[in-house]
Amino acid sequence: MGQRGESGGGGGGGGGRRPDVRHERALVRTLPLLLIVVGVVYDVTTPPEFTASPLFTAAPLIAAPFYSLLSTALIGTGSCAAVLALHFKTDTSTDVEAVTELITVVTVAVLAVLINRVVRRSDEQLASARSISEAAQRAVLPQPDPRIGGLDIAARYEAAEADAFIGGDLYAVQETPHGVRVIVGDVRGKGMGAVAAVAVVIGAFREAAEQEATLEAVAQRLERALAREGTRRDGLDAFEGFTTAVLAEIPHGDGLVRLINRGHPGPLLLRGDGRLCVLSATEPALPLGMGELGAWPDRADETEFPPGAMLLLYTDGLSEARDARGEFYDPAARLGGRIFPGPGGPDALLSTLVEEVRRHTGGGGTDDMALLAVRRPMSPAVTEGHPSA
Repeated sequence: MGQRGESGGGGGGGGGRRPDVRHERALVRTLPLLLIVVGVVYDVTTPPEFTASPLFTAAPLIAAPFYSLLSTALIGTGSCAAVLALHFKTDTSTDVEAVTELITVVTVAVLAVLINRVVRRSDEQLASARSISEAAQRAVLPQPDPRIGGLDIAARYEAAEADAFIGGDLYAVQETPHGVRVIVGDVRGKGMGAVAAVAVVIGAFREAAEQEATLEAVAQRLERALAREGTRRDGLDAFEGFTTAVLAEIPHGDGLVRLINRGHPGPLLLRGDGRLCVLSATEPALPLGMGELGAWPDRADETEFPPGAMLLLYTDGLSEARDARGEFYDPAARLGGRIFPGPGGPDALLSTLVEEVRRHTGGGGTDDMALLAVRRPMSPAVTEGHPSA
């Protein structure tokens, strides 16, 4: 029997913060109060020549990046009050050393408040930038509907950097008169140049997928679109810009899938019983945007896509994820023999992959990862346990 895949959380990328990180942050947040308490105990239980001044000065500085403005000010006030109370207790409040210590703690408390304001302002600017990036990704890479053209669909974009939302990986799904057409790709480069190329590829794909009669013609439209984009770029990208991609077409009711692979990792076909095969290209081809190096006719490979099977398309952020020993994550080896049944199968598959890659890399992936899973549902007769003729 196949191993049943574990269902994970749905939705977009990123995942939750790891528990150990949450615990570390909680410890840091309690540290300022703990330092004040320890400082008071230390000062009371040790001879007069010993001082807890470093603990009282450290408390507001530690609070500054983690606490609110009011809480930081209260921690600073608490440190100053503790120093003053301890010297009143020992009747040394007018000594030069006591006055110097109090002035030091007050100065550090004021600096902590100023640091807090700078940190809060930076956080607000970063939050605004994140919001803009997330909105841009949703505009360029909208989450596909879970059901398109009678197929179950799930997509995921996982950024390598925490809190990053956009990069050079791409996916799109579109229902057309010729069937459901899909693209998953990876644009060379990073930054806004890559984002612009992603927008070009997806825009050209959506138009071509609707208008072109064959998948081969769609690929050629993308080639021309990237060639036009290349002429508008300056410097190195004008000559070396390219996009690896897999194009898929799933005709309505034919029980098959057509694929064109332009220098991209081969998709995986996971059957309902757990059997898996890698759909490698019959004829290797250069990535899109490299047409000046040679011209050849695109030829789609045709493969059976039976009910209950799932097609997984992904970028090399999945297959090139390394562990601490430098070993790659192998999705074909990991998924063979596993099953992800039901309409939620695609989302469960992607959640499993994201979690396994996170464990494999120790949470430190070095490349973005786009994942797209497409499942052909079982026919009603098979679902009810009465296989159709």
